[in-house]
Amino acid sequence: MVRFLNVYTITLFVALSGLLFGFDISSMSGIIGTVQYQNFYGNPLGVLQGAITSAMAAGSFVGSISASVLGDKVSRKIAIQGATILWCIGAVLQSSSNGVAMLIAGRLIAGLCIGLTSSLVPIYQSEIAPRKIRGRVVSFQQFAITAGVLIQYLIQYGCSFLESEAAFRLPWAIQTLPAIILFIGLFWFPYSPRWLAKKNRWEEVLQVLAFLRTPNSNINDPLVLAEYKEIEDQIHVELEEVSSSFRALYSPKLRKRVFLALAIQMWGQLTGINVAMYYIAYLLKAAGFGDVRVASLIQYIIGMLMTIPSILWTDHFGRRPALLIGSIAMTLWLSLIGGLLMQYGQPNPISNQPYTWLVMNRPAVSRAILAFIYLDVAFFNLCWGPLIWIYPPEIVPLRVRATSVSLAVASNWAINFALALAVPPMFRSISWRMFFIFASFNFAAFIHVLIAAPETMQRTLEEMDEVFEHGAPLWRSIRYKPATNKLDLLAHDIELSMSRSTRSAPTEISDDECLDRCSSGYC
Repeated sequence: MVRFLNVYTITLFVALSGLLFGFDISSMSGIIGTVQYQNFYGNPLGVLQGAITSAMAAGSFVGSISASVLGDKVSRKIAIQGATILWCIGAVLQSSSNGVAMLIAGRLIAGLCIGLTSSLVPIYQSEIAPRKIRGRVVSFQQFAITAGVLIQYLIQYGCSFLESEAAFRLPWAIQTLPAIILFIGLFWFPYSPRWLAKKNRWEEVLQVLAFLRTPNSNINDPLVLAEYKEIEDQIHVELEEVSSSFRALYSPKLRKRVFLALAIQMWGQLTGINVAMYYIAYLLKAAGFGDVRVASLIQYIIGMLMTIPSILWTDHFGRRPALLIGSIAMTLWLSLIGGLLMQYGQPNPISNQPYTWLVMNRPAVSRAILAFIYLDVAFFNLCWGPLIWIYPPEIVPLRVRATSVSLAVASNWAINFALALAVPPMFRSISWRMFFIFASFNFAAFIHVLIAAPETMQRTLEEMDEVFEHGAPLWRSIRYKPATNKLDLLAHDIELSMSRSTRSAPTEISDDECLDRCSSGYC
């Protein structure tokens, strides 16, 4: 823990971007049910409300597509700082909007930030983290998302008692605070060592690795030198292969991994989680609840708390089992929700409501539906929620990492946009049938993970070629572990070499000499 204190500090801090993501989710779900919002914006229903909600996803799609270029050109860190500026502009436009058009414009601009950060922050976290805690530190992103949802909802709950436009303007304005903190704080944090290596800035690579891997920034530490050597070897191998990252995506060696990264992100949206996150007010009212604020609050608390076990255990339990268990569990919960609505629901007698099917005067059924909603949210945040950020950045090599992850996140936002736009009309047209559709998507995700996704736990980023090309069969991959990790072997060899050098000539190795040794392949 002490050895990686700097890594934990940095990855926790950059996870502030997840707060922005969570603020976005809750900024709609907590407001669309308020009288103040409905009166000011003309009670938007169906496609119009879908357009307002999905504007953020549309901007996020564009932002995530841009992430690969910006992340490789100006660095992950600086691109994230630029994204926070866009967020502040979008939040100002939303909080000062004079109508639906300006509100949509603000959400589009803020979405550019979410697209950039949702692509680049997991990459940055993955690239600075050692293999033993990589899953844990990238899971901070999902925890921050759920914490942002909860914090924003609490702010909105308090503001909902204001008898003015401040009920929705104040929560939107407060969204700028974490963005400002993130922008300023990143000036004190390092660049990704793997991005520095890609830019041939080797002296900085060694210094950053020493800062991240040792409490006293010791560049002579065997593990630091071993990781430096492993990154250097991987860069040299990649330079000999396809030069264009876009062309490399379609090479026989990588296209399977790139498609898997895209699929994991798409399945994450098709689980149906955003039906509960964006439109929980509609869902609970259709289930027969009058005041939905407390029930919504409990859902957000469950979502945040259930990410904690994933943070603690994802590097011990594994990626593959969590994805498989989560898919099957969510298939069950969504099927039960749809079945209860089908069996005990009836047409809504009030025509101008956002939902046309509801449960009336059946409190036991309403409570059962609520319980299954909570279970669905719990299993998503325990299993799929963190892993859609962990898995895509770690399965692709450095030369295509930013491009591949940006495309994967773009696929997430494309599905997010389509669902945010389509779900309000679906509530009015197919009602309970929608839940069976999402249950089917979860079962399809289970099948895909079962036949295509290997276990990547406890492997370095530079070892993923071996995992996908020479690893154990998929059904055995969770139990498969190499006898000894290559990085540990290399560190052991370096330690022995340094020990012999010390016995024969007890002089301290200078920084320049250490760099020369590693660059020459003598580490």
